[in-house]
Amino acid sequence: MSGGGAKFFLRGLIAIVLIAAFAASGCGGDSNGAGDNAHVNEDSGSTNGLLVDERTGTPPPAPVPVPKGKSLYSIARDASCFLQVNLPPKKGKPVPPGTDPPEYESEPPVSGPYVEPPNQQADGAYMNMPDAIEQLGALNHGRMTIQYAPDLSDKTQLEIKGLYDTMYGATLLFPNDEMHYAVAATTWGNLLACTSYDTQKTADAIRAFGKETWGKHGGEPVDAFPFEGPTPREPAEPEAG
Repeated sequence: MSGGGAKFFLRGLIAIVLIAAFAASGCGGDSNGAGDNAHVNEDSGSTNGLLVDERTGTPPPAPVPVPKGKSLYSIARDASCFLQVNLPPKKGKPVPPGTDPPEYESEPPVSGPYVEPPNQQADGAYMNMPDAIEQLGALNHGRMTIQYAPDLSDKTQLEIKGLYDTMYGATLLFPNDEMHYAVAATTWGNLLACTSYDTQKTADAIRAFGKETWGKHGGEPVDAFPFEGPTPREPAEPEAG
C-alpha cells in the first residue's frame, strides 16, 4: 500500500473507532448535518470526512485585563507557552488532495505546502486531526487552529472546547497526537505552544494570540471564504458561571 493509501486507510480506521465510541456516549456527531455545538461551516472548506466534536464545552473564565504595554511574549511566558511569530513562509504552494507533504519545520506546522481550495479543512470542531496540508489550507485563508493533546483529561478538553465556543468564527479545533505540547494555537507563520493547560493563563494566552494574529496572515484574505459567529479578534463574552 502506498504512503498516501496507508494514510487514508488509517484515517478511516480511526474515524470508525471514534464514531463507534462517541455514538455510544452521545458525544460525537456525523460530519454531514453537524449540529450547532461543532460550529462546522462547510462554506469555508471541506470536513474531509472527519468526525465532528458536538460536546458542550465548559465556559471559560473571563479574561484578566492585560496591563498596558504588556507584550504577547510576556503573556505567553506567564502561561508556560512557547511563542514564535512572523516566521518566514516555507515553500507555501497549493498541492492536490492526498499529497504527501515534506517534513515541516514545526509541529504543529505553520507554513508550507497546502491543499488546493476548496479542500482546506472547514471551520469547526473535530474529534480527529486533519492532514497537515488541510490544516495549512485553512491557515492560508487567515484561519486559526486550536489543537490539544488527546490524552488530556475530559475536564481539560471540555475547558478548551468551551474556550473555542467563544471564538469559533474562522477557527478550527481538533486533537493532535503528534505534537509534544498540551495545547497549541496556530495561524500562518505563527505558533503558540503550551506545555500545560492552566484554565485562566492558557486561555488568556490563546485569546491574546488570536487577537494579535487571526485574519492577518496567509496568502488569501480571511473573508475569501465566509464565516459567522465570534472570532478570536472579537470573542464572545464567557457565560456567567
